[in-house]
Amino acid sequence: MNLKSTIKYSLLSIGLLTCLGSYAQEVVVTDSSSIPMNEQVVKDTVVEKGKQRRKVDGIAAVVGQFIILDSDIDLMYKDMQSQGISTAQVTDCNLAGSLMENKLYAHQAIQDSIIVTDAQVEGIVEQTIQGFLQQAGSMDRLLQFYNKDSEEELRTELFELTKQRQLAQRMQQKIIEDVTITPEEVKQYYDNMEEKPVFGTEVELSQIVIEPEVPEEERQKVIDRLNEFKADVEDNGASFATKAVLYSDDPGTAPGGGKITMTRKDQFVKEFKDVAFSLQEGEVSEPFETIFGYHIIKIDDIRGQTVDLRHILLIPDVTNASVEAARKEIDTVRKKIVDGELDFADAAREVSDEEETRNEGGKLINPRTSDTRFELTKMDPELFQQVEGLEEGEISQVLRQQTRTGRPQFKIIKVTKKIPEHAADYATDYQKIKDLALKDKQLKRIEEWQKEKINDTYIKVNGKYRDCEYTSEWVKDKNQ
Repeated sequence: MNLKSTIKYSLLSIGLLTCLGSYAQEVVVTDSSSIPMNEQVVKDTVVEKGKQRRKVDGIAAVVGQFIILDSDIDLMYKDMQSQGISTAQVTDCNLAGSLMENKLYAHQAIQDSIIVTDAQVEGIVEQTIQGFLQQAGSMDRLLQFYNKDSEEELRTELFELTKQRQLAQRMQQKIIEDVTITPEEVKQYYDNMEEKPVFGTEVELSQIVIEPEVPEEERQKVIDRLNEFKADVEDNGASFATKAVLYSDDPGTAPGGGKITMTRKDQFVKEFKDVAFSLQEGEVSEPFETIFGYHIIKIDDIRGQTVDLRHILLIPDVTNASVEAARKEIDTVRKKIVDGELDFADAAREVSDEEETRNEGGKLINPRTSDTRFELTKMDPELFQQVEGLEEGEISQVLRQQTRTGRPQFKIIKVTKKIPEHAADYATDYQKIKDLALKDKQLKRIEEWQKEKINDTYIKVNGKYRDCEYTSEWVKDKNQ
């Protein structure tokens, strides 16, 4: 794969990261559809905004009804760097081309009547805000970081960005949704490879997980506490939001008073969604259990299929005695497996507390590839540390770690298979080769689509970006 293709793959993977910073600049124009199509680059113009005078960003390009600002290029560099992506071989031209692709997707999505509802966007914005708050610590610090005057301003700009991003994503999905690949095409792709890729050492893993039992008295203590909160809100008019800030064990929502905006399509656990959509506006739920702990929910507002709610999560404690019992249990299981008294897969089915792997004998699935192989150099760092140095058939020592709720758990891991580093082999690595061939075919489909839509869409590239060498023909007439 040549340099341009390598960069293009990289930018396609992050191309939709047009983040808040793109609108956090001193930009006056917020409705790109209001810009005349013959607009020249704005450089030194200043306009009145309240009592402040702000410089208008230069316009790098116009694609359909969208604009790309000079500052967007700089901020895309920051986006990549913040994710640990090397920018050593990435130029302003690469980024300008990627941003124009994103705007083209969003513009065409509107032309094709691809629907992204306000409710869906608002749900994503709310989750984004809560994630930001978890990192920043408070709304004031968040507003200061993004140079915003109010939460409303932050939410408004996030809404516009998120809607564009969703439109672009759905357009991309539509372009390649019917792209499939046959075994004959995979074989042809493999045979035409100038150099066979080298796949690093891979392992297949299984694990057994034991979690300390939560004593019944601890469960009841949490339920009673939540019932006290519910009664205080309903009978005494106490603030549900204040109680969430003070007492909720959910670090993502507690600082915002437990607030969540959700739709039925959002990815929440089933028990939580079932309760949320069974309540009336103003109603407070009974305590209920999910994998995270025990909750109560209060409905603030219902807007069609969108619900604004607040929740309080309490996580029952485990005792030292139950932790010690779990440790002894997994020690015993490991000894029986090592001594040959018990098969690892059978033990996983019998005693493991991990529902996702228990029925498959503890077999782990790689979330990146959806198969059973993990390449050592690409696996999660924590998992790498746990299996580094283990040979095929070997079982780890007992490992202690924390669950998503902060409780301790114990596990043992077995390397069921180890595949040394090797050049791609058609039989052994068929699935990986198939994935590469499919991606190549999808990229070609996208390039064909871009070529067609560029010809049909108003595009104006300004300033130095007219002199770039793009993989697509963004500058239609160099003389204009």
